[in-house]
Order: sequence, then structure tokens, then C-alpha cells
Amino acid sequence: MSIFRVILSIIFPPLAVIDRGCGSILIVLTLTGCGWVPGVIAALVILNKNE
Repeated sequence: MSIFRVILSIIFPPLAVIDRGCGSILIVLTLTGCGWVPGVIAALVILNKNE
């Protein structure tokens, strides 16, 4: 996980997982809509899981 991805997931989580597939984007976008913190956590988990 690069430092750029971590910073991007903190600023705008759906943009950080854009290359992980449509399902990941939708999950992170939905969680970000519910609250910023769940979106950030989901983005970091997805980025950490796929590397």
C-alpha cells in the first residue's frame, strides 16, 4: 500500500479504490455516504487486502 493511496483514502475514499472493481467502489461510496470514517476504514481494508 503506497503512501499516496493512504492519503487518497483519507481525503476521498472511493477514489482510492477505483482500480479494485465496481463492487469495491460501490461499497466504499455507500459507506462514505453514511459517514466519512466508515468509508475510510473500508477503503483502507480493501487496499490492504488486495496487496
